[in-house]
Parts: sequence; structure tokens; C-alpha cells
Amino acid sequence: MGTVVGVDSSTQSCKVVVCDAETGKVLRRGRAPHPEGTAVDPEAWWQALQQALREALGDGGADPLRGVDAIAVAGQQHGLVAVDADGRPVRDALLWNDTRSAPQAARLIEELGGPQAWAEAVGTVPVAAVTAAKLRWLADHEPDAADRTARVLLPHDWLTWRLCGGPASGTEPATDRGDASGTGYFSPAEGRYRTDLLELALRGRSPRPPRVLAPHEAAGHTPGGTLVAAGTGDNMGAALGLGLAPGEAVLSLGTSGTVFARSARPTADATGAVQGFADATGEFLPLVCTLNAARVLSSTARMLGVDLDALDTLARRAVPGADGLVLLPYLGGERTPNLPDATGSLLGMQVGNMYPHNLARAAVEGMLCGMADALDALRAQDVPVRRLLLIGGAAKAPVVAEAAAQIFGVPVTVPRPDEYVALGAARQAAWALAGTPEPPSWAPFEGAGLPAPADAGTAGRAIRDAYARAREQVHGVRA
Repeated sequence: MGTVVGVDSSTQSCKVVVCDAETGKVLRRGRAPHPEGTAVDPEAWWQALQQALREALGDGGADPLRGVDAIAVAGQQHGLVAVDADGRPVRDALLWNDTRSAPQAARLIEELGGPQAWAEAVGTVPVAAVTAAKLRWLADHEPDAADRTARVLLPHDWLTWRLCGGPASGTEPATDRGDASGTGYFSPAEGRYRTDLLELALRGRSPRPPRVLAPHEAAGHTPGGTLVAAGTGDNMGAALGLGLAPGEAVLSLGTSGTVFARSARPTADATGAVQGFADATGEFLPLVCTLNAARVLSSTARMLGVDLDALDTLARRAVPGADGLVLLPYLGGERTPNLPDATGSLLGMQVGNMYPHNLARAAVEGMLCGMADALDALRAQDVPVRRLLLIGGAAKAPVVAEAAAQIFGVPVTVPRPDEYVALGAARQAAWALAGTPEPPSWAPFEGAGLPAPADAGTAGRAIRDAYARAREQVHGVRA
């Protein structure tokens, strides 16, 4: 059938997989780093993509995609790429984890009439991460740049446009329902932009958002003739790459932590915890996000002077509950709960429990308790969850799956580590190439299952109760 490329343009790096379009077998891979920071020149993503493609495909000269039939990009959600009439960015892109727009998010909520109004309008209540809040920040703090903004794109939209030749090609920028649903001005339930909310965010300015494509539609072709699929957001790409089924939820522990599941109907959570996204198949993907996941473990390992393997060993030496130590892991502020200015806290310290193994265990449990609260919010929207799929960098530590099964109280499956976001993008590229109503049926993932332990109800509840008490004590947030 041909060869397809899937791209995961994440916060930290660009990952590329080259797959057989019919079977999904991975043929080659490539990777390149992204700059650090919460504001990045989008050109850096383009250069990283070229580098990753060359690593995966070799030096194709002027056309690194020579011999590739189709490509799709799954990118980090929410980031603001504002471009002028000539297609040039008016400033560095503001990424999802840039919290400077928290005050603007609060004001937008008030201006529309409260959280319920936003949930009903677009399925999402603005927080600092959401694109609409970043647009308001731009209007308030850099009005000249806001005046020059002719188009508003997301990171994946930007890369898809560049693949199609960019502004010089005359190709109209494109996106999909999945990534558009995270902007705060697209209604997943109605399948359309709320241009009134876009104008509200930019204080009356009316930039053009990209056209929204169906899941199997093409955005265009590269100058060399490779089909460019619609692309999507990273979480939507992961769901497509895993072949997420009803009753399953993905717990993704990367830079951020996310819990999401497929749903046949849209959600509208007025608490703001559940983001009512669309997915990459034409259905919906309710999602809860935290800002702190894998970096909780890497930061704790750095504090203890060990690597991640040693942190896993230490944590497995400790008893569940870490002998009373509780870590609130809000190392970079937090999104769920909405505490953008919070810092981390270690509570319950006593002479008898101040040991490295207890701190290691408290880091694992603190990270997972935040995610357990996220799963509760998902279930409160009548999304059934009977099994968890655990992916992301932090999922590689065996203690994480063991603690998750205990804290969540459901079976946990750890798929074989792979680039599921990029694989989802590759599957979407194969779908657009085939032009069929349904995505191609690729081989299911391989993974190890772990049942919930017999004491999950008691021990898991005790861990979560201690975490809830600590959070209320420090931040006044009740469960």
C-alpha cells in the first residue's frame, strides 16, 4: 500500500516513525530535541522536524520525504502560534505550560457569565493553558502584536502548513476537530468555531482560524507530492495509536499528566476539570490534565542524587503510604486543581520516616493521587472506566504501575513502550491515503497487565485520603 510517516511534535522533542501503511509495522525512527522554555520560536519545531526526518529517512536532498506516500503531525495542544498577513509569527509561540495567562483566563470566565456558560459553549472552561486565554494575554500585554495577528494556529497546524509549502504555496492552513477543540473557541458538540469567543479573547480583533478537516481528509501535499493528512493533537494521536476502546482510559505520564477516554457524546463539565475535547475519529475525547507528571519523578531523583532506575528501587522498598510522607507535586504550578502559582510541598515529616525510600515512594504516590482525582472527574461525567492503559516516560518504572493499580483500584495495562502519539499520526496518514470511512486496522499493541491488588480498596483509599488532607491543609482545596 505504501509508506507513511507519523510525527509527534511534543513539548520536549520531535519524534518520527516511518510505518508500512497497510500493517503499521514500524520501519524506521528519528528524533530531534526542542528548545526548553514555555515560549518558543516555531521555526525551531520546523528545524527539529527536518532533523528527525533526515535521521529516519536519510538525506533526501531537497525533499526529505522522497518516497513517502503520506505524513501527519500530532502536536502539543493549546500552544498559540499567531502569524501576520504574510504568514510570519508575530512573536514566539506561547506553549500550553506557560501560566502567565492565568489572570486572563479568570477574566474570560467572568465575561461570558461563568464556568457553566463556557462548558456549554465549547466543552472547556478556560485555564492558563487554553489558547483563548493566551490570546487575551496577547491583547492585553502586546497589543501591537495582536493588531498584526491575521491567523491563529496551533503547533500542529503550523507544521502541517509548512509541510504543504507554507504561505508561499497558497495553501489554506488546516486543522482537525481534535486539536481545534482545545482552543476555547471551537465547539466539539456543534462542530464549528465560535468566532464570537475568538473575538472576545482578542478584544474585538478577528483573525482567521484554520479550516477544520474531517478525520480522513488531506490538508494538501508537500512540494514533492507527499500527501499531508489533517493531523491532530497529541492526546488524540495517542488514542488513535493505541486503538482506544470503550471502557478504557489512557493515563499518560509525560511532561504533563493526562487521563482521557473515548466517548460517543460530548461532555460539558462546569467545574473545568474535564476538558470536553473531540477525538481524531469523529467522536469525543473527554480529558483531564495535570501539569506535573514524569518531572515529579525526575526532580525527586535529582534531589536524592540517583537515576530513575534507582528511584524505582528505592520506592519499592517503602511501604504503601510512604510511612506518612505526602508529597503535593505542584512543582510548576498546577492545572487540576487550578493552582497556577502553587509550589510543591512535603508533609508528614517525622524523625522516623525521613528516609530516601519514603521520599521516593511519596513522589510516586503524589503524582498518582493527582491523576486519581483526574480519573474521578472523568467518571463524574458518566464516562465508564474499567481498565487503565499506562503510557509515557514515567510508566517505564515498575513501581508506578504497581502503585497505580492500588490507588486506582482497577486493572492496569502497560503497553510496550513506544511512540504512540507518532503511531497515531502515522495511522491517520494511512487513513487519509486510503480514503476509507474507517481508519486502517493495525495490529493491537502488546502490553503487560496488572490486576488491582486485593487491598486496593483499603490501602489505596488511605493513600488518597492522606493526600486530600494535605492538599486542603496547604491550598484549601477539598476533594
